[in-house]
Amino acid sequence: MATLVGCAADSPGQASGSATTSTGSASTADCEAIPAETAGPYPGNGTNGPNILRESGIVRSDIRGSFGSASGVAAGVALAISLTVLDTSAGCAPLSGAAVYLWQCDRNGDYSMYSPSIATENYLRGVQEADASGTVGFSSVFPGCYSGRWPHLHFEVYPSLDAATDSANQIVTSQLAFPPDICAQVYATAGYEQSELNLARVSLDTDNVFRDGWTSQLGTMSGSVASGLQVGLAVPI
Repeated sequence: MATLVGCAADSPGQASGSATTSTGSASTADCEAIPAETAGPYPGNGTNGPNILRESGIVRSDIRGSFGSASGVAAGVALAISLTVLDTSAGCAPLSGAAVYLWQCDRNGDYSMYSPSIATENYLRGVQEADASGTVGFSSVFPGCYSGRWPHLHFEVYPSLDAATDSANQIVTSQLAFPPDICAQVYATAGYEQSELNLARVSLDTDNVFRDGWTSQLGTMSGSVASGLQVGLAVPI
């Protein structure tokens, strides 16, 4: 699985931290498809409200800022995201040309386009086309932990960029989970105070999405809170 190397400068509100590496246990040795999960109530793909997939500007790698008529920028610890789409029908060979729509909450646990405080923003949402290694990359911020959910990212995989304008074309919807030790480090920094409290009330084993099994959805982490974190996940489909 390819991993993004380096990321952008610290976002506003980022606090320093010590270097760390945490390795998830996701594996493609058995080439099993990633579990399908709920898109949740804030997908922005037209299934329960606005459809950002048809907006000019959604195909982008840096999802920290809004685009179009919106101009907000999400603050938080810098995070580079790398997802590698693999073809289970071909022994988990890279699936180049596939498209991934990724979305997440901000450091306050709010979702653009839905949460009242940022309903006019569209940041932390983006689409990318997989390269020859099957990999897509996004520059983002580490998401917050909101009440009742373990820290996570949402994503949908589509057969192509052209198909990634209609949610009916998606191949799979799933989620990436973050390792507990990294979450604790991030949430000890300024701006994530509520996330630190919420994290203490939930675990991977009690989360309503991951409690039935999260091994293949646990991201592999590297980097540091101070200079930016990187997370990678293999996505066999």
